[in-house]
Amino acid sequence: MAFQKAVKGTALIGGGAIATVFGLSQFSQYRNKHGALVQVQAAECALVRKEHLPSREQQLQALQSSGEFDVLVIGGGATGCGCALDAATRGLKTALLERDDFSSGTSSRSTKLIHGGVRYLQKAIMKLDFEQYRMVKEALEERAHLLKSAPHLSAPLPIMLPIYKWWQLPYYWVGIKLYDLVAGSQCLRSSYVLTKARALELFPMLRRDRLVGAIVYYDGGCLLPCCPAALLSCSPSRRQTVCVDLLLPGKEFDVRAKCVINATGPFTDSVRKMDDEQVPNICQPSAGVHIVMPGYYSPDNMGLLDPATSDGRVIFFLPWEKMTIAGTTDSPTDVTAHPIPTEEDINFILSEVRNYLGPDVEVRRGDVLAAWSGIRPLVTNPDSKDTQSISRNHVVTVSDSGLVTIAGGKWTTYRAMARDTIDAAVREHSLQACSCQTMGLQLEGALDWSPTLYIRLVQDYGLESEVAQHLASTYGDKAFEVAKIAQVTGKRWPIVGKRLVSEFPYIEAEVVYAVKEYARTAVDVISRRTRLAFLHVQAAEEALPRIVDIMAKELNWSDQKKKEQLEAARTFLYYEMGYKVKTDQLTYSSEITLQPADIERYKKRFHMFDKDKKGFITILDVQRVLQSISVQMDENTLHEILNEVDLNKNGQVELNEFLQLMSAIQKGRVSGSRLAVLMKSAEENLRRRQAIPVDRSGGGL
Repeated sequence: MAFQKAVKGTALIGGGAIATVFGLSQFSQYRNKHGALVQVQAAECALVRKEHLPSREQQLQALQSSGEFDVLVIGGGATGCGCALDAATRGLKTALLERDDFSSGTSSRSTKLIHGGVRYLQKAIMKLDFEQYRMVKEALEERAHLLKSAPHLSAPLPIMLPIYKWWQLPYYWVGIKLYDLVAGSQCLRSSYVLTKARALELFPMLRRDRLVGAIVYYDGGCLLPCCPAALLSCSPSRRQTVCVDLLLPGKEFDVRAKCVINATGPFTDSVRKMDDEQVPNICQPSAGVHIVMPGYYSPDNMGLLDPATSDGRVIFFLPWEKMTIAGTTDSPTDVTAHPIPTEEDINFILSEVRNYLGPDVEVRRGDVLAAWSGIRPLVTNPDSKDTQSISRNHVVTVSDSGLVTIAGGKWTTYRAMARDTIDAAVREHSLQACSCQTMGLQLEGALDWSPTLYIRLVQDYGLESEVAQHLASTYGDKAFEVAKIAQVTGKRWPIVGKRLVSEFPYIEAEVVYAVKEYARTAVDVISRRTRLAFLHVQAAEEALPRIVDIMAKELNWSDQKKKEQLEAARTFLYYEMGYKVKTDQLTYSSEITLQPADIERYKKRFHMFDKDKKGFITILDVQRVLQSISVQMDENTLHEILNEVDLNKNGQVELNEFLQLMSAIQKGRVSGSRLAVLMKSAEENLRRRQAIPVDRSGGGL
C-alpha cells in the first residue's frame, strides 16, 4: 500500500473513474479505471497510510458541514482531478464536483496515447509558431513525468510511420529526429529507420507494394458521483457559492468557496455563462471517432501513424488491451454532448486501415467490436472555423467575479494545466498555499509496483496469469486489495477470480472494489472501472446481468432499480458505444446477395436443425442437434445466441433470417456470429460421424 501525502481534515467529493483518493490518498487522474473524490483540508505534509476510503455518505456529510473551502473544482475529468490534486498538495482545503462519473466525458474517450504531438511540431516549424513549439516541449516533459509517476499504467510504445515514397524518407526522418531533439533528456528512446524487410517483419500486416521502408519513434501509450453544479453565484467580496444538485427531489445544498475553478471541458462555456451570461464563447469543440478491432490487426508491441489521410486528418492505429484501436482527430462539431458514431465515421476509418494493410488481410466491417466518439474542447476565438489549425495550448482565464476557467490543452499535459490553474487561483484570490509540487509525485498504485508483481498474485492467491497481469497493470500495488476479495472458483485452477466474461481478464471482485471506489451505476463499471464497453460491446452486454447483481448486493438496490440499471447500460452501449451501428449491419430488410449454390448449401444446413420443416428453428431444435453430437450448452447461452439473429424478436430464427445472416457474413459486414459457427460445426460433426466405416465404428470384430 502506498504512502500518501496527507492533509488535516476529511476527504470529500467526486464520482468515479479517473481518480483514486485525493488528499488523504493520491490521485490517479489518467487511470480511467478508478474513482475517488476530493476534498481536503489545510495541510502540513506528512506520510500516512490510507487503509480505507470514506463512504459516499461520509463524503457528502463532509461536503455539507466543512464550511467554506479554499478551492472548489467543477469537473471530474483529467484536468479537474489534476487541479484538485494540485490544490490539496499545496495545503488548500479543496472540494471537487462531478455531474456524472470521473472521466465519463472527454477523458475516457481519448486515443489512449500519451504523446508530445508530432503533428504540432510540424506546424510549429512550417509556420514558425513558437507557441506550438512550447506546447510540444511541455507535452514531452509531461509525458516523461507520467511514465515515471505511474509506471504500471503507462509504458513507451514504438510507433511506425510507413514510407511509400522515397522523398518522404528524409523528410519524415528529419521531422522525427527534431521530435527527439525537442524532448532532449526526456527522449524515451531514439527514433530509427527500418528497411522494407525489417518493417514487414515487425508489422507483417502492412501493405507490401511500393513500401520503401519505415521510421519508428516512441511515445507513451471525498467523492460524490452524479453531483452536478446547478447554480453559481458570487458575493461582492468575490466569495463564490455553488448550488449542488443531488438529482433527488429536495436534495440541494450550497457549497461556499473562496475560489471556484471551471474545468468542465466541452461544457466550459456553459459554466462561464452561469457566471456572466454575456461572456463570449472560448471553446470550439472538435470530435474524434475511434473503433476497436481484434488484436490480430496489429502487432502486440507496435503502433502505426498515418500522418496524411485522404481528408488531411491523422489516424493512429495502436495495440490496446490486446485489441487494436484506430482513431481519427479533429472533426469539427457544433455539439458539446458526445455524438453517436455513425456508419460514415466507421467506414472512413476502415477505408484508411485498408490503405495500409496488405491485401491478404481482409478488413471486415463485422470486426468492429466497439465504436465511440469523444469531444475535444479546443480553445479558439468565436470566428474560427478550422479546428485543425487550432493548437491544443491551454488557456487560463479569470472573470471579474473571480471564476477561474481552464480550457483547451492536451490530455498528456493535464498536470501542467492544473499547475497553471492553481497558480492563477492562488494569485487572484490571495490563497495561503504552501510550495509543494505535483511534479515527481507518484500516483496511486505506483510505489511498490514492479513488472513482476503479477507473479506474486499468481503464487499467493492462485489467480490466472492473464488475470494477475491485468490486475497488476491496472491497480499497481493495490491489486492485492482486489485479489483479497476475489471469490473461490471451485476449480483446481484458477483457485480464485471468477471472470465476468470468458475472453477478458476482468473478474467479479473488481465490481465489488469499484463500488468501494464510488462506482454508482452499471455504466460506471462497464466503461470506466473496466473497459468492457470500449473493447467489445457484446461482451459488455453479456456481463451486465452479473455486474448488476453484484452491485445490487453491495448498494442494496431493489428489483426495480436493477431493471433500470440494466436498461440504462444497454441504452449506453446501443447509442454511445457503437452497438446500434453494429446491429444495423443485419436487419429484417437486409438484402440477400448469395449465389444460388450457396443458398442451397445454407438451406441444407438450416434443415439439419429444422427437421420438422417448420420454416424456423428454436432453442429446442438446437438442443436436439447438440445432444446428438454430445455437446452440452445451457439454455441461457442458447437464448443469447439465437437472439443475436432473431431480427423480429419472436423467439425463433426463420430461414430468411438465417440467409440474411450468411449473406452479411459473406460480405464481411458481420463476423463472430455464434449461431453461424455453431451450425457449421454441428454440420461438419454430423458428417464425420456418418462417414465412419463399419470396421472403425467399434461394432466389428
